[in-house]
Parts: sequence; C-alpha cells; structure tokens
Amino acid sequence: MKKHLVFLMLFWNIAILKANVELPAIISSGMVLQQKSNVALWGRAKASTKVTVLTSWNNQLYTVNSTKDGAWKLSVPTPKAGGPYKITFSDGSKLVLDDILIGEVWLCSGQSNMEMPVKGYPNQPVLNANDMLVEADEPGIRLFRVERKISKTPETKLAARWESSNAANLKEFSAIGYQFARILQKSLKVPVGIIQSAYGGTPVEAWMRKETLTGYTDFTIPADTAKVTKDDPYALFNAMINPIIGYHIKGVLWYQGENNRNNPLTYDKKLAAMVKDWRQLWNCGNWPFYYVQIAPNVYKDHMEEVPLLYESMANAMELIPNSGMVVSVDAGSMFTIHPPDKTVISKRLAYWALGNTYRKTGIAFKGPVYKSLKVTAEKAVLSFDEIPNGLTSFGKTLISFEIAGEDKVFQPAEAIISGNTVIVHSNAVKQPVAVRYAFKDRSAGNLYNNEGLPAAPFRTDHW
Repeated sequence: MKKHLVFLMLFWNIAILKANVELPAIISSGMVLQQKSNVALWGRAKASTKVTVLTSWNNQLYTVNSTKDGAWKLSVPTPKAGGPYKITFSDGSKLVLDDILIGEVWLCSGQSNMEMPVKGYPNQPVLNANDMLVEADEPGIRLFRVERKISKTPETKLAARWESSNAANLKEFSAIGYQFARILQKSLKVPVGIIQSAYGGTPVEAWMRKETLTGYTDFTIPADTAKVTKDDPYALFNAMINPIIGYHIKGVLWYQGENNRNNPLTYDKKLAAMVKDWRQLWNCGNWPFYYVQIAPNVYKDHMEEVPLLYESMANAMELIPNSGMVVSVDAGSMFTIHPPDKTVISKRLAYWALGNTYRKTGIAFKGPVYKSLKVTAEKAVLSFDEIPNGLTSFGKTLISFEIAGEDKVFQPAEAIISGNTVIVHSNAVKQPVAVRYAFKDRSAGNLYNNEGLPAAPFRTDHW
C-alpha cells in the first residue's frame, strides 16, 4: 500500500510538472521584443487546453487552445519602445516572465568573424576590446548567444538565455553584434536586443535547409551513416537557426564566406535562396539583410578564386531584395583571417541600418560603385555611381589598380582621382582594354567616396 501511495504521489508530481507552460529559450525573462509589431509567442502546455497570455503593457488577456500534443502559438501586439514589462502565461499553472523590454531586435549570424567575441581569439585581439568592456554596463542592451551546436535533424531546444550587457557577459559575445547594437541604441534611443548565432569555419550550405540546396552539385552531402560535422549541409540551420525561427526580428546581419572560396560561383544564388527561405520561415516581413564582403588576406588555398567570391558577394545584392553589403577591402589583415578592427565593420553595418532601414536622413551607407570605362589615348577613365560629393583616397596614393590590353596580361598601374573619375595608366600598356581594382586575395584598397565609404573590388572585364 505504501509503495502504491509513493507511486501515485510521484505520478501526480510528474503530471504537475508537465502541466506547466513550457517556452523556448528565446522567450524568457530579460528578452527584448520588437516594438510596434505583432510578435509570435509559442510553447507547450497541457494537451487540448486553454492557454492564456497576459501582457502588462496593455493589461490585455489573449487566449489560445493547445493541440493534442500540447503545442500552442499566438501573436500579441507590442507598443512603442519601453519597459520593463511582464508577461504571464497560464494553462492552469502560471508562468511569469519579467524584465521584458520593448525595442529593436536584430540577429547576427555567419562564421568566425561574426562569432569573434570581444575578448578575441588566442593571440588574435579585437581592437578597442577593453574600452567596450569598461562601458559594457548598459541596461538598454540585451544579449542572446546561441551555443555552438550541430544536428542532422531540426531541433527546437537551446541551452541559452537572455543576458544583460556587462563586462562578464560581453567578453564572450560577438564584437560586431554588440557594437552594432550599441550604435543603434545610442542613435534610436530605444532598447536593443541582439541575437548571436554564429559558428567559425563553416560554409553557407550548413546554414541552409535541404529544400534550398536542390540542384547544386558543388558541395558534398555526407552519407546518412556518417558522423555529423559543422561543415555538413543543413547541420547549423537545424541546430542553431531552427530553434529561434519565428522570434520577431527587425533584421539580420551576416558575415560569412571564407569557407566558400572553393565554390564562389554559386555563392550569390545560395545566399539569396537562404535569405528567401529564412524570411518565409520567420514570417515577419521582408526584413533587411545586411552582410559583410570578406576582407583581403594571404589565403593559404583557393587564392585565385577569392576575387570571384568578392564578385559573387557583390552580385548577391542584386538578387536579394532589401539587402546591403558592407565593404571591408580596407579593413583586412595580412597576418590573420580575423581582422582586429571590428569597430569599422560594425559602424558600416549600422550605417546601412540607420540610413536604409530607419530612414535617418543624411547618413551615407553606400560606397563608390564602378559604372563605366572609357579609353582616352593610353589611359583608362573610370566612372562611378554613389559619389554624391566626389571621390577621395584621403591624401594617399591610390593602390591595387591593374590595367591590361588585348593580350589580357594585367600590369600594375598608376591611378589618380580626377573630378568624379579615376584615371588609370601604365607605360607597359599602350592600348588599355580592361582595369581591375583590388582583384586579388591579398589586395587592399583605398578608394572612397567623400563620405568615407570604400569601393568594393571590381573588374571591367569578364575574362
């Protein structure tokens, strides 16, 4: 009888535990919800029962019925930025989330240059790291860092939580993601939540779903019996993106590409397919997608294909609606694939967001874009778009220009700014046909518009 009673008590306790509303890790105390939006909330509860959600910012009660397996989902409207607020969930047992802020929410994703934490990597520092940590105590910034994880199948659970911004938490967080959030928070004067989901040394295919990779043959699909790795198609989407899909975001930041220098010709199309799929799955509008073109470096392999990847990344802007590319041709390092200056990249991403998404007038976010070539005598004259106030090299000699004739042999060239054009010349090429700029893996660049934004590597030929 005593054993029977113990069993009943144990069963009753388990039932009580199962009765509590369960929420995904991304929906928790300390979170930031996107302002002035209909944000999705979801989770699990008792099967086939009424779930209520009470939001403190408007004291409204929302109701939804869970399915036979206990799943439920609903949307609630959010006000303008503010807080802190509470949300109370109940299926008969209450669960209260507090310290919730309303503001702007962005996701930052990609590989190691996005993942690189404020503290840096061993023997690879982040510029201004200690200054960031000194100023880290900012109640208007919240951090959510998805742990590294891989999976063959889609997952829904994470071992992560929202954290406040302080030196201890920040040193482990993306230097680019944090600085971007800080710039937004200062400019917009609203809370900002930044979600990091990045994994170093990974290709774009790992961040995509199987459905979006149909028809491509330039990557390897491992056997079903093979041990899963971070390079496998779908592995990171399954483990690090799927669990946060649906959490209302304002936009996405992306810094990835080094691990696709072996197959650059399809990168633009794959990135466009990934973004389109993510937007459809997130179901919260055609959010902006701002990404970073990889920086110059002395790459150990696939050196000849790096310029083709530059080109493919630039082409992606034409394929992805509401997208923008940050150029890093002047912010690389010849000593490490992880350039220490993450501040300039963060600022350029923020320029795109503030100028293009938040429509703050007067903020430039595009650098010079090659427009046309005209040959005059023995000189090539290049024209550009996105130069409202002209071109500059900030007093330095222009570098990384090459010129070729009909023989298709490129020679180092002298280049000077003349009005809104660049004149390129080499004594070794009497009849110019084509010009290239920073079109090598290790070629830095220093051509800017007057707003200080750099031109991306380009070529005038299609050889």
